[in-house]
Amino acid sequence: MRARRVTAALIAALLLILTGCSGGGSPDPGDDRPPGPPRWQPRPGTAWQWQLAGRIDESVDVPVYDIDGFENSARTVARLHARGRKVICYINVGAWENFRPDRAAFPRSLLGRGNGWRGERWLDIRQLSVLRPLMAKRMDMCRDKGFDAVEPDLTEGYRNRTGFPLTAAHQLAYNRAMARLAHDRGLAIGLKNDLDQIPQLVRDFDFAVNEECAQYDECDKLTPFIRRKKAVFHAEYALKPGAFCRTAQRLGLSSMQKRLDLDPWRRPC
Repeated sequence: MRARRVTAALIAALLLILTGCSGGGSPDPGDDRPPGPPRWQPRPGTAWQWQLAGRIDESVDVPVYDIDGFENSARTVARLHARGRKVICYINVGAWENFRPDRAAFPRSLLGRGNGWRGERWLDIRQLSVLRPLMAKRMDMCRDKGFDAVEPDLTEGYRNRTGFPLTAAHQLAYNRAMARLAHDRGLAIGLKNDLDQIPQLVRDFDFAVNEECAQYDECDKLTPFIRRKKAVFHAEYALKPGAFCRTAQRLGLSSMQKRLDLDPWRRPC
C-alpha cells in the first residue's frame, strides 16, 4: 500500500509539472502574468494613519496608511512604499457619489435614498450582477496604483433606510463578493464596521476597520478578528484616548482619535 501511494504521488507531481499547475487552481485564460506574492496580512496592534481629506501628510511614522483611492495617485502610493508603508485604498462600495469620475456608469435604478453625506445615495446591493463589474473597475484602479489593500465603505446598508428592502442575506452576499473581487486582484480587504455580521464574515476578510466601537460599547464584537491574528484598525471621534485606549489595548485594537473629516490630525493610543 505504501509503495502504491508513493507511486501515485510521483505521478501526480509529474502531471502538475507538465500542466504548469501549482495546486492552487488554474490561471485565468489569457493571463500570462507570473503569480503575484501572497497578499498582505496586517497583524493586531499595527499602528496606522487614516487620512481621506487634504494633501497626504507622508511624514507620520506608522507602518500603514489608509487613503482615498480616487484622490491619490500611484506616485503617492509609491512614495509611501519607499518609506516602508503599506497603503490601503479607500473606496465606497455601498453608496453612489456624485463627485466620482465613474458616477455616470451607475444606472439610476441602483440609486436609493441619500445617506446623510452630501452627494451620496445608497446603492441597491441586491443588483449584484450590475454592481460587480462597477466595483471590479474600482478595485482594478486600486491594484493598478499599487495599493496593498482595500477599505470598502458602507458595508452595512441593510441596517439603514436605503430605499430598498435589503436583508442581512443580501449584505452577506454583497460583502463576500467584494472580498472575492479584492482577493482576485491580490489585494487584502478589510471589513468596515458591520459588527453584527463579523462571525459570518471574519474568514472572508483580512482585517477590520471600525469607527466608534468604544463610543457605543461594541468593541468586544471585533475580537474574532484578533483571535485570528487579523488587525482591527479603529478610530474614535468624540471620545478622547483616555476614554478608550485601555480597552483598545486590552483587546489588541489599533486605535486612535481622529477628527470626523479625517484630515491628517491623529491622536493614537
